[in-house]
Amino acid sequence: MKTIRIAILDDDPAIREHFTEVVTSCPEYDLCGSAPTIARMRDLVVRKSPDLVLLDIGLPDGSGIDLIPFVKQQCEAKVLMVTSFGDRETVVGAIDAGADGYLLKDSSTATILDGIAATLEGGAPISPSAAAYLLERLKGKGPLTANTENSEAGPLTPREVELLELFARGHSYKQAARDLGISPLTVGNYVKSIYRKLAVHSRGEAVYEAVRSGQLSID
Repeated sequence: MKTIRIAILDDDPAIREHFTEVVTSCPEYDLCGSAPTIARMRDLVVRKSPDLVLLDIGLPDGSGIDLIPFVKQQCEAKVLMVTSFGDRETVVGAIDAGADGYLLKDSSTATILDGIAATLEGGAPISPSAAAYLLERLKGKGPLTANTENSEAGPLTPREVELLELFARGHSYKQAARDLGISPLTVGNYVKSIYRKLAVHSRGEAVYEAVRSGQLSID
């Protein structure tokens, strides 16, 4: 089986070390390099042609967002933003520039690994708080059809919609379980059902697609 080559861009040595440990914890991933600046990442991309780049935004020599088109043109790699910037302008700007996913640095290791896997599989993992800004952008653009090509028939249940509303507000599995008075395991079962129905791979995508299909309304 082909090993997936991953590159990391972050100017914080501790963050680079953490992401290095995350990536190398999976035998199917190969860390082909890391860099603290845009200039060094450009060189790494040219030399190593990674399959996926974990990309920060605030860097000493510019914004990581500006690097996305270069990565796409040079090696057609997937780009997963992992950053501390979660404001509306930055999130929308990154997605517009071609980012395949957007996670915040305070995401758990499991969330980062799930995000990497989902991105490589063609998904678009987005932190729920970041997804909310993309949802705002959809408002006023008229009705949109849901991505139902690979989804299972059947609408979301009221409980599933309620769960997605909590995710859209940034709740974790444990927080949602507590608010709904159910166990985290039950939350996980609901999430699996939601993912099947909406043909998605992450909570952010689920919130996004539920709004697109008119099954969820975000005030």
